Amino acid sequence: MVRLLVLYNPPEDAAAFDKHYNEVHIPLVKRWPGVLRYTVSRNLRKGSQYYLVAEIDFEDMGALRSALASPAGEEAAADVATFATGGSASLIYEVAEV
Repeated sequence: MVRLLVLYNPPEDAAAFDKHYNEVHIPLVKRWPGVLRYTVSRNLRKGSQYYLVAEIDFEDMGALRSALASPAGEEAAADVATFATGGSASLIYEVAEV
């Protein structure tokens, strides 16, 4: 399994970030082909480096590439700049259950 991990820094306006993420961005990502699991973790501590962490799992790297190249994948990538005012970083990991 392959995981796309997106780390969102604290936004300028948390309420606006949450509204957009929940109402616009999540539905975009849910349209990606091949998504096996999509979870979101919100940081509960003030002053933490990351505000929100999204984890999106795929069967393999080919499935992830297909999702990112899909119209919904391209739309979601472009959408990040509209709400992630604090910036973000993304990482790709191979996942193994132990």
